[in-house]
Amino acid sequence: MTNPALLEELAPHGVLRAGINMSNFLLVTSRSSNGDPEGVSPDMAAAIAKRLGVPLKLIPFASPGMVADAGGTDTWDIGLIGAEPQRAAKIAFTAAYAEIEATYLVPAGSTITKIADVDQAGKRVAVSGRSAYGLWLERNLAHAELIRADTLDDATALFMQGGFDALAGLRTGLLADISKMPGARILDGQFTAVQQAVGCTRGLDAAEAFLRDFVEEAKASGLVARLIAKHGVAGLSVAGSH
Repeated sequence: MTNPALLEELAPHGVLRAGINMSNFLLVTSRSSNGDPEGVSPDMAAAIAKRLGVPLKLIPFASPGMVADAGGTDTWDIGLIGAEPQRAAKIAFTAAYAEIEATYLVPAGSTITKIADVDQAGKRVAVSGRSAYGLWLERNLAHAELIRADTLDDATALFMQGGFDALAGLRTGLLADISKMPGARILDGQFTAVQQAVGCTRGLDAAEAFLRDFVEEAKASGLVARLIAKHGVAGLSVAGSH
Protein backbone atom coordinates (compact mmCIF):
# COMPACT_ATOMS: atom_id res chain seq x y z
CA MET A 1 0.00 0.00 0.00
CA THR A 2 1.28 3.47 -0.89
CA ASN A 3 2.54 5.56 2.02
CA PRO A 4 -0.33 7.89 3.13
CA ALA A 5 2.16 10.73 3.70
CA LEU A 6 3.36 10.36 0.08
CA LEU A 7 -0.19 10.44 -1.26
CA GLU A 8 -0.91 13.53 0.82
CA GLU A 9 2.02 15.27 -0.89
CA LEU A 10 1.65 13.99 -4.47
CA ALA A 11 -2.09 13.41 -4.78
CA PRO A 12 -3.75 15.61 -2.17
CA HIS A 13 -6.97 15.72 -4.19
CA GLY A 14 -7.09 11.95 -4.75
CA VAL A 15 -5.76 12.21 -8.31
CA LEU A 16 -2.26 12.85 -9.72
CA ARG A 17 -2.39 16.08 -11.72
CA ALA A 18 0.46 16.19 -14.25
CA GLY A 19 1.48 19.44 -15.94
CA ILE A 20 2.32 18.64 -19.57
CA ASN A 21 4.20 20.95 -21.98
CA MET A 22 2.27 20.74 -25.24
CA SER A 23 4.91 22.62 -27.25
CA ASN A 24 7.53 19.84 -27.02
CA PHE A 25 6.74 17.75 -30.10
CA LEU A 26 9.21 15.03 -29.05
CA LEU A 27 7.49 14.37 -25.74
CA VAL A 28 3.88 14.99 -26.82
CA THR A 29 3.44 13.43 -30.25
CA SER A 30 -0.35 13.29 -30.64
CA ARG A 31 -3.73 13.59 -28.95
CA SER A 32 -6.18 10.83 -28.14
CA SER A 33 -9.77 10.75 -29.40
CA ASN A 34 -10.85 12.61 -26.26
CA GLY A 35 -8.18 15.29 -26.74
CA ASP A 36 -5.73 14.14 -24.06
CA PRO A 37 -2.03 14.54 -24.94
CA GLU A 38 -0.18 11.35 -25.91
CA GLY A 39 3.54 10.64 -25.95
CA VAL A 40 6.54 9.88 -23.77
CA SER A 41 5.78 12.62 -21.24
CA PRO A 42 2.10 11.68 -20.65
CA ASP A 43 3.10 7.99 -20.46
CA MET A 44 5.73 8.78 -17.81
CA ALA A 45 3.03 10.57 -15.81
CA ALA A 46 0.71 7.57 -16.25
CA ALA A 47 3.41 5.21 -14.96
CA ILE A 48 3.90 7.39 -11.87
CA ALA A 49 0.14 7.49 -11.19
CA LYS A 50 -0.05 3.71 -11.57
CA ARG A 51 2.78 3.24 -9.05
CA LEU A 52 0.96 5.53 -6.63
CA GLY A 53 -2.34 3.72 -7.22
CA VAL A 54 -4.29 6.87 -8.08
CA PRO A 55 -6.06 8.15 -11.22
CA LEU A 56 -4.17 10.49 -13.56
CA LYS A 57 -5.34 13.89 -14.77
CA LEU A 58 -3.23 15.53 -17.49
CA ILE A 59 -3.07 19.33 -17.32
CA PRO A 60 -1.90 20.69 -20.71
CA PHE A 61 0.07 23.94 -20.98
CA ALA A 62 1.01 25.77 -24.17
CA SER A 63 4.67 26.23 -23.15
CA PRO A 64 7.20 25.01 -20.56
CA GLY A 65 7.35 28.49 -19.05
CA MET A 66 3.63 28.27 -18.29
CA VAL A 67 4.12 24.89 -16.60
CA ALA A 68 6.90 26.41 -14.49
CA ASP A 69 4.80 29.48 -13.63
CA ALA A 70 2.06 27.22 -12.28
CA GLY A 71 4.48 25.50 -9.87
CA GLY A 72 3.43 25.96 -6.26
CA THR A 73 -0.05 27.24 -7.17
CA ASP A 74 -1.89 23.93 -6.59
CA THR A 75 -2.53 23.62 -10.33
CA TRP A 76 -0.43 20.47 -10.85
CA ASP A 77 1.19 17.90 -8.56
CA ILE A 78 4.01 16.95 -10.93
CA GLY A 79 5.38 18.93 -13.88
CA LEU A 80 7.21 17.30 -16.78
CA ILE A 81 9.55 19.91 -18.32
CA GLY A 82 13.23 20.66 -18.84
CA ALA A 83 15.13 21.06 -15.56
CA GLU A 84 16.69 24.54 -15.57
CA PRO A 85 18.16 26.55 -12.65
CA GLN A 86 15.67 29.40 -13.12
CA ARG A 87 12.80 26.94 -12.74
CA ALA A 88 14.43 25.04 -9.87
CA ALA A 89 13.97 28.03 -7.55
CA LYS A 90 10.48 26.74 -6.73
CA ILE A 91 10.38 23.31 -8.38
CA ALA A 92 12.31 20.28 -7.08
CA PHE A 93 13.46 18.30 -10.13
CA THR A 94 14.53 14.70 -10.48
CA ALA A 95 17.55 13.85 -12.57
CA ALA A 96 16.71 13.84 -16.27
CA TYR A 97 14.91 10.83 -17.72
CA ALA A 98 15.52 11.94 -21.33
CA GLU A 99 17.78 14.35 -23.20
CA ILE A 100 17.20 16.40 -26.35
CA GLU A 101 20.05 17.90 -28.41
CA ALA A 102 19.83 21.65 -29.01
CA THR A 103 21.81 23.33 -31.80
CA TYR A 104 21.67 26.15 -34.37
CA LEU A 105 20.39 26.57 -37.89
CA VAL A 106 22.22 29.19 -39.98
CA PRO A 107 20.96 30.87 -43.16
CA ALA A 108 22.16 30.32 -46.71
CA GLY A 109 25.55 31.92 -47.33
CA SER A 110 26.48 32.03 -43.64
CA THR A 111 30.20 31.89 -42.81
CA ILE A 112 29.42 30.20 -39.48
CA THR A 113 30.69 26.62 -39.50
CA LYS A 114 30.66 25.55 -35.84
CA ILE A 115 28.73 26.15 -32.61
CA ALA A 116 31.41 28.38 -31.07
CA ASP A 117 31.25 30.78 -34.05
CA VAL A 118 27.77 31.92 -33.06
CA ASP A 119 28.69 33.66 -29.79
CA GLN A 120 30.38 36.72 -31.27
CA ALA A 121 29.67 40.42 -30.98
CA GLY A 122 27.21 41.59 -33.63
CA LYS A 123 25.63 38.14 -34.13
CA ARG A 124 21.85 37.90 -33.67
CA VAL A 125 20.18 34.67 -32.56
CA ALA A 126 16.43 33.99 -32.70
CA VAL A 127 15.06 31.70 -29.97
CA SER A 128 11.87 30.60 -28.25
CA GLY A 129 12.29 32.75 -25.16
CA ARG A 130 11.31 30.59 -22.18
CA SER A 131 12.29 27.22 -23.60
CA ALA A 132 14.88 25.25 -21.60
CA TYR A 133 17.53 25.84 -24.28
CA GLY A 134 16.55 29.52 -24.45
CA LEU A 135 17.14 29.82 -20.70
CA TRP A 136 20.50 28.09 -21.15
CA LEU A 137 21.49 30.60 -23.84
CA GLU A 138 20.46 33.49 -21.58
CA ARG A 139 22.96 32.25 -19.01
CA ASN A 140 25.76 31.28 -21.38
CA LEU A 141 25.88 33.56 -24.44
CA ALA A 142 28.49 36.23 -23.69
CA HIS A 143 28.61 38.25 -26.91
CA ALA A 144 25.78 37.43 -29.35
CA GLU A 145 22.42 39.17 -29.06
CA LEU A 146 19.50 36.88 -28.16
CA ILE A 147 16.15 37.86 -29.71
CA ARG A 148 13.28 36.08 -27.97
CA ALA A 149 9.95 35.05 -29.45
CA ASP A 150 6.99 33.50 -27.64
CA THR A 151 7.17 30.11 -29.38
CA LEU A 152 9.49 28.15 -31.66
CA ASP A 153 7.15 28.83 -34.59
CA ASP A 154 7.37 32.56 -33.84
CA ALA A 155 11.17 32.36 -33.56
CA THR A 156 11.33 30.54 -36.90
CA ALA A 157 9.10 33.12 -38.56
CA LEU A 158 11.27 35.91 -37.12
CA PHE A 159 14.44 34.22 -38.39
CA MET A 160 12.96 33.79 -41.86
CA GLN A 161 12.31 37.54 -42.10
CA GLY A 162 16.09 37.97 -42.30
CA GLY A 163 18.72 39.84 -40.34
CA PHE A 164 19.60 36.90 -38.08
CA ASP A 165 22.79 34.86 -37.90
CA ALA A 166 21.28 31.77 -36.28
CA LEU A 167 18.06 30.13 -35.12
CA ALA A 168 18.37 28.13 -31.90
CA GLY A 169 16.25 25.03 -31.47
CA LEU A 170 15.97 21.31 -30.87
CA ARG A 171 17.74 19.44 -33.66
CA THR A 172 14.63 17.48 -34.65
CA GLY A 173 12.55 20.64 -34.94
CA LEU A 174 15.21 22.40 -36.97
CA LEU A 175 15.35 19.42 -39.34
CA ALA A 176 11.63 19.87 -39.93
CA ASP A 177 12.05 23.61 -40.60
CA ILE A 178 15.07 23.49 -42.90
CA SER A 179 12.98 22.43 -45.90
CA LYS A 180 11.41 25.91 -45.86
CA MET A 181 14.83 27.58 -46.07
CA PRO A 182 16.84 26.79 -49.22
CA GLY A 183 20.57 26.79 -48.49
CA ALA A 184 20.21 26.84 -44.71
CA ARG A 185 22.41 24.51 -42.66
CA ILE A 186 22.15 22.88 -39.24
CA LEU A 187 25.43 22.97 -37.31
CA ASP A 188 27.05 19.76 -36.11
CA GLY A 189 27.17 19.13 -32.37
CA GLN A 190 25.11 20.80 -29.66
CA PHE A 191 25.31 23.85 -27.45
CA THR A 192 23.36 22.02 -24.74
CA ALA A 193 21.17 18.97 -24.19
CA VAL A 194 17.79 19.79 -22.66
CA GLN A 195 17.32 17.66 -19.55
CA GLN A 196 13.72 16.47 -19.44
CA ALA A 197 12.78 15.74 -15.84
CA VAL A 198 9.88 15.40 -13.41
CA GLY A 199 9.34 18.11 -10.83
CA CYS A 200 7.19 18.77 -7.78
CA THR A 201 6.77 21.69 -5.42
CA ARG A 202 9.83 22.23 -3.22
CA GLY A 203 9.62 21.14 0.41
CA LEU A 204 7.72 17.89 -0.22
CA ASP A 205 10.37 15.49 1.08
CA ALA A 206 8.51 12.21 0.52
CA ALA A 207 7.43 13.26 -2.97
CA GLU A 208 10.93 14.35 -3.97
CA ALA A 209 12.45 11.05 -2.82
CA PHE A 210 9.76 8.96 -4.52
CA LEU A 211 10.05 10.78 -7.86
CA ARG A 212 13.85 10.70 -7.77
CA ASP A 213 13.86 6.93 -7.22
CA PHE A 214 11.10 6.34 -9.78
CA VAL A 215 13.00 8.12 -12.55
CA GLU A 216 16.21 6.21 -11.88
CA GLU A 217 14.27 2.93 -11.94
CA ALA A 218 12.46 3.96 -15.15
CA LYS A 219 15.81 4.49 -16.90
CA ALA A 220 17.47 1.37 -15.51
CA SER A 221 14.51 -0.93 -16.24
CA GLY A 222 14.25 0.18 -19.85
CA LEU A 223 10.85 1.87 -19.37
CA VAL A 224 12.01 5.20 -20.82
CA ALA A 225 13.65 3.46 -23.80
CA ARG A 226 10.43 1.48 -24.42
CA LEU A 227 8.33 4.65 -24.36
CA ILE A 228 10.66 6.37 -26.84
CA ALA A 229 10.40 3.32 -29.13
CA LYS A 230 6.62 3.05 -28.67
CA HIS A 231 6.09 6.60 -29.91
CA GLY A 232 8.77 6.37 -32.62
CA VAL A 233 10.56 9.51 -31.47
CA ALA A 234 13.83 10.44 -33.18
CA GLY A 235 16.10 12.95 -31.43
CA LEU A 236 15.19 11.88 -27.91
CA SER A 237 17.56 9.69 -25.91
CA VAL A 238 17.54 8.12 -22.44
CA ALA A 239 19.48 10.30 -20.00
CA GLY A 240 22.42 8.91 -18.05
CA SER A 241 21.93 7.36 -14.62
CA HIS A 242 22.66 9.30 -11.44
